[in-house]
This record gives sequence, structure tokens and C-alpha cells, in this order.
Amino acid sequence: MMKKKIVFGFVLCMLIALLAACNSEESSSDGEGDQVTLDFWTMQLQPTFTDYIEDLVSTYEEENPNVKINWVDVPASDLEQKLLSDISAGNEPDVVNLNPAFGSNLADMDALVNLDEELSDEEKSVYLEGAWKANQLDGETFALPWYLGTEIAFANTEIFKEAGVDPENAPTTYEEAAELAKTVKDETGKYGYFPSFEGTLSMQYLVKMGVDLLNEDRTEAAFNTEKGVEAVQFFADLYKNGLIPPESLGEQREITSKFQSGELAFGENVFMTEVKENAPEIYDVAKPYEALTGSSGKKNLNVQNLVVPSGSEHKEESIKFAQYVTNSENQLAFTKLTAILPSTKETLEDPYFTELPEDPEVADHERIITAKQLPKAELLVPPMNNFNELQTAIHDAFSKAMLEEATPQEALNEAEKKWNEILASEE
Repeated sequence: MMKKKIVFGFVLCMLIALLAACNSEESSSDGEGDQVTLDFWTMQLQPTFTDYIEDLVSTYEEENPNVKINWVDVPASDLEQKLLSDISAGNEPDVVNLNPAFGSNLADMDALVNLDEELSDEEKSVYLEGAWKANQLDGETFALPWYLGTEIAFANTEIFKEAGVDPENAPTTYEEAAELAKTVKDETGKYGYFPSFEGTLSMQYLVKMGVDLLNEDRTEAAFNTEKGVEAVQFFADLYKNGLIPPESLGEQREITSKFQSGELAFGENVFMTEVKENAPEIYDVAKPYEALTGSSGKKNLNVQNLVVPSGSEHKEESIKFAQYVTNSENQLAFTKLTAILPSTKETLEDPYFTELPEDPEVADHERIITAKQLPKAELLVPPMNNFNELQTAIHDAFSKAMLEEATPQEALNEAEKKWNEILASEE
């Protein structure tokens, strides 16, 4: 019996030692010298930016030999559902490219790392203030800003001249855009202005025209005011009087189609790369201007960011890699490949964003103008829970008023009721 006890005790000790060794090995998997694999998801960057991302990853792996980056590019239409499914299954990636709206939804679920707890003030200060604030929910930062954009307006200078309008006097406000729309319509029969109401644009118009979306503690809608009704009435009148195209209530891409066909004098959100390819004669007479605004003087900031899911097994390495992707040097290289803007202060100070090259073309002027207004731009529609439902309610209000299915006041009454029901359901 004694012999059996000794043998059993020896085997038990061996098992304990083996488990201890395994646990020690697992606990040191993030240690220096051990291989760590990070899953890095981007949103629809292939094939255009395949070389850039692959070079970025390759360089990082050379500088950090203990880290392996597994890059996965996901179609924009699939990313949200795929990420939610993987988070639910406990199989989330480590670094993900998202927009603030969806990022805020995940942050509200405590599914993302709070970067305020992970980064120093010095590390945070490299980013533009507006870009940093765009990724905050209830005072906590859930993402690093990556690449940015601001709206910019374009004029077909030939239509301006045909209508007797000096291209140097292009509109700067919505009221001036309405005046241009009437002049161009009267003189040429073409459209002078084309606003789109797709996505968050309806909400942006309200904010630019001095309307608050939420009350101070973000518990109730605040847009159903005299100013709010006036803003909806403004666009309803333009639509009713035929001064803006019927396609205004359709997809935003219709602006580019109308511009490159030579039927539009002035508009924002025109994709000039398409115009250059499809209608070079229009591109040659196009001129960029700062974005339109209303009484608030505000201009919108578009943000793409990088988040680290809280379920990541390698938070420290993930944050370090996200900082590398968004550092000033890598952002400068990225911005030179396409018409995007950087989120880092140092990159924005580079001559590429402050000085025109010799024989500049439209894209060069566009870059300088957008870079100039970038530090003052802000995310006009802040991250909110149940964002898509709130967005739809505002879009429907504009649509019903413009199609005369409801008065502007009735439309906002309905939108306010929907917003308050949605907001109350969060409590």
C-alpha cells in the first residue's frame, strides 16, 4: 500500500509540474521573443492599396520579429455583420478598420478597448483634436483616427460664365447656393446646386444651420425647434420649385453623374477622379472651393479609424501596431496614393499639404483647400447608439417634407417622437 502511495504521489507531482510548465508557457506567449499573430482587418482596400498595406505589414514584421500580421480585407457591406458574428463567437480580430458610427455601437457594448486607459497624453497629442474627439462615446475614446476627409465644393466654371456668374464669387453658404440655383436655372435651364440627403447628410445640414440634434445630456431629441423647421423648409422649397434635381433624394453618387454630364454648375461630394476619367473636358473647367456651411459656420469631418476589440488576446501588441499604421510617416505615404487626409498633425504640416506643385491641376488645389479647413472640421454627427434608426428618422423627415407628404413641422414632430422612443429604450 505504501509503495502505491509513493508511486501515485510521484505521478501527481509530475502532472502538476507539467501543468505548471504549460501555464508558464501560455502566460509568456506575449513575452519578448515569443511569436504573436495579430489579425488585422481593413475595409475594402484591395486591390487598390494592396501593395501599400503589404509593404506596411512587411516592414512592421521586420522591425518586430516576434509579431506576425495576418491581414484580411473585408468588403464594406460585409464587415459589420462579420465582426459581430466573430465577436459573439469569441473569435474577434485584433485590429479593425471601422467608422465612428459602428465603432460607437461596439463601444456601447463594451466590446472595444478604452484607449484613454492605454495611451499617454503625449501619444494622444499626435492626432488632430477633431479627429480624436470623433472617436469618443460618453467621454471614453474607443478608436485611433486613421485617415480623414472633409467636404469640398466644385464649380463648373463654364456654366457659371454662361449664367453670368463670376466663378470667383462661388457660394460659401446654403443661402448663397440657393441664389445660385435660381440664377443658373433662369439663365441656362441647368441645375445650379445639388444637395444630397443620403446617409448622415440630412443631420449634417441641421447642425450646419445651427440646430442641435440632442439635448445636453443626450437623452432627448433637440432638433424640433423653429430653426429646425426653417432648415427643413429651406430644402423643401428648393425641391418644390425645381431648383435642385429630383435625384437629390436618391444616392449621393448621382451628384457626380450630373456634374460630369455638364448639367450641374455647383455641388459637394463630387468624385473628381471619375470626372477626370469619364469627362476630361468637364474636369478641365472645374474649380474647387471650401465646403458650404450655414449659420453655425461648422464643417464636417469624415473619419476612418482603427479599433482594438476588448476580446483581443494581445491588446498591447495590437495597440502598438495600430499606432504604427497611423503614425505620421505612414499616413503621409498613404495620403499620396489617393485623395484622403491624415489624422496626425505632423503629416498635415508636410509641404505636400501646404504648397502647390508647379503646373497644379484640380486635384492639387483640392488637396490644399481640404487640408486648410481640416483642423477646424469636426464630426458634426457624433457617435450615437442605434445610429441607423436615428439617421433614418431624420432622412424620412426631410423626404416627406420635400415630397409634400407632410409639412416640415409635422415631419419633425414625427422624427422627434421616434428619436425619443429610441433614446428612452437605451435607459
